[in-house]
Amino acid sequence: MDHSEAVTERLDALLTDRDLEAVWFARPPSFTWLTGGNNVVDRSAGVGVAAAGYDGDGVTVVTNNIEAPRLADEELSDAVTVESIDWYDGGLADAVAAHSPKPAAADFDVPGLESVDATPLRQPMTDADVERYRSLGADAAEVVESVVREASADDREREVGGRLRDRLFARGIDSPVVLVGSGERASKYRHYTTRDAELGDYALVSVTAVRDGLHASITRTIAFDAPEWLDERTEAATRVEASALAATQSVGREGGTAGDVFESIQDAYAAVGYEGEWRNHHQGGAAGYAGREWFGNPDGEDPVHLPMAYAWNPTVQGAKSEDTHLVTDEGIELLTGTGDWPTETVDPVGDGPAIARHTVLHR
Repeated sequence: MDHSEAVTERLDALLTDRDLEAVWFARPPSFTWLTGGNNVVDRSAGVGVAAAGYDGDGVTVVTNNIEAPRLADEELSDAVTVESIDWYDGGLADAVAAHSPKPAAADFDVPGLESVDATPLRQPMTDADVERYRSLGADAAEVVESVVREASADDREREVGGRLRDRLFARGIDSPVVLVGSGERASKYRHYTTRDAELGDYALVSVTAVRDGLHASITRTIAFDAPEWLDERTEAATRVEASALAATQSVGREGGTAGDVFESIQDAYAAVGYEGEWRNHHQGGAAGYAGREWFGNPDGEDPVHLPMAYAWNPTVQGAKSEDTHLVTDEGIELLTGTGDWPTETVDPVGDGPAIARHTVLHR
């Protein structure tokens, strides 16, 4: 089943289950999931400049007269109907309310319409999602690894961050998250937001890369004069990540929940000598048309779908392990890799296959 068929099938089921005539999406992740196009002009806005609606027969996009020609020419297929209003004649929500059959639902506030959460609709991934993810992951990893490999101890965090953003953008990749943490700051903070410090003895670099609506997360560690604990803590984090991936596959096969995976993460931290360390930072979760479609937590009830992308990101103070993987019934595939970074084969805590994980690059 191709992407459009899978989307249509899920939306038809939603319309039937909720007795709706139409459903509308204006938040960028779901707009892209439905149309393949991009409705973002202002990246700080949670709602895009256009809304895409599905009524059981086809897709209609409502926007203003500024955006309509560009969206029709550059972002949307010929199968999508584009309706526009004058930019000064009310907002997007009013336009959707006027164009939509009733009853209907939307993923943003629209007068007279119900609300809908698109997150469950975007899972599991389609074959087209997987292929786009492979391309994104390879390109993102190549950029991140090349920039980090070129870095030196006296580079400043912002210099490295700027190179990352520039090179990613040149490949059509947005980067809503670029964290470059110098050794001093990365050893103190789990979210080492990029500032003006010199990298110093080592650095953690974490990026979330976005293209075609899909999000890939990746972390790399480079050491110039590594603290004696860095390799040991990194190895511990890699074992927790491997355990999370193995548990994801097992739980997904059994039809379990995020909470079931998280129990394995807690056990893994204890087994590697850092019991309770999970309390100091979120551990990641399912990835896709959002940086995380859901985050793992002890009481998580989100279903674990296969095939699906997962970006687990365990930390042990000052160290981190993070990549985006495709997890299926048959295997666990690294999406954010080049094959040109130091790796070690890591056994998960408990059952599951050994997994190659990225380690510290020593310079």
